[in-house]
Amino acid sequence: MTSASFSRPGAIDLSGLKQQAPAGGGSGASTGQAGPNYVTQLTSIPEFETAIRQSMTHPVIVEFTSARAQGAQTLSNDLAELVNSMAGRVSLGRVDVDTHPEIAQALQIQGVPTVIALLGGQAAPLFQGIQPRANLEAVLDQIMQAAVANGVVGKAEPVSTGAPAEGAEGAARPSDPRFDPAYAAMESGDFETARAEFDKILMQTPNDAEAQTGRAQAGLLARSAQLDGSELTRAAAESDNIDAQLAAADFELVQGDPDAAFGRLVEVIRTTKDDDRERVRVRLLELFETLGNTDPAVLKFRRRLASALF
Repeated sequence: MTSASFSRPGAIDLSGLKQQAPAGGGSGASTGQAGPNYVTQLTSIPEFETAIRQSMTHPVIVEFTSARAQGAQTLSNDLAELVNSMAGRVSLGRVDVDTHPEIAQALQIQGVPTVIALLGGQAAPLFQGIQPRANLEAVLDQIMQAAVANGVVGKAEPVSTGAPAEGAEGAARPSDPRFDPAYAAMESGDFETARAEFDKILMQTPNDAEAQTGRAQAGLLARSAQLDGSELTRAAAESDNIDAQLAAADFELVQGDPDAAFGRLVEVIRTTKDDDRERVRVRLLELFETLGNTDPAVLKFRRRLASALF
């Protein structure tokens, strides 16, 4: 399997991670923690294709494993715990190559365990073999940096409210065909059309979290397509220019610095009023949507926004 490059500026080449993660013994962590579960079993090519579509909104880790591989269960447990602790910022798909070899064959997987990443509809190899938990944490950090740089900052929906029993297969969340046109547009880079498609869904179900996140992400990607960093210089020189401040915040967010992006707009809200203030407030709320309401940065700056407004 060859590494796929990502289309957005500043993306990290995830294939380099397979050289950074030397083989070693993993920790013997249990998979029995309570809370939402973001781990699914991928049992067919169509389910794998669903995971690819889901990677347009959030990173998806795919683990190819086998009960025959020594230490593979420890790796599976560690991956599941780490992914579940990230509260939907990433999801994990697990492929048993003994019972579903067609998926491994389609991706030319040569050995197990093997772990790859899906991001923005593209695949990149991460590592092969057992890895220490600390290495897994570093890999996931790199993936999240790449996700933010690529504007892939949505949240996965949990497949259950509790972790599955060890070795149990979880059912993958069925694909909703209403989202197909939106994700197809996202994959082709037509973000304006994607946003319009998400709007159609929101007209039918106004509180649909996936549609809200997708719409916000499409808007950010559409606006940030031509950003190059000069927005920060312009914003510093034109502190009263609302457009400049909004563009600078977009750039900071896609570069992985939500604190800078959100903080910038909160300060603009403090110093503006009427239509200008409302315009910035609406944009800030939309940027919150790209990360999700449970993200620590969002929670922190929601409080600061309330203070700035009242």
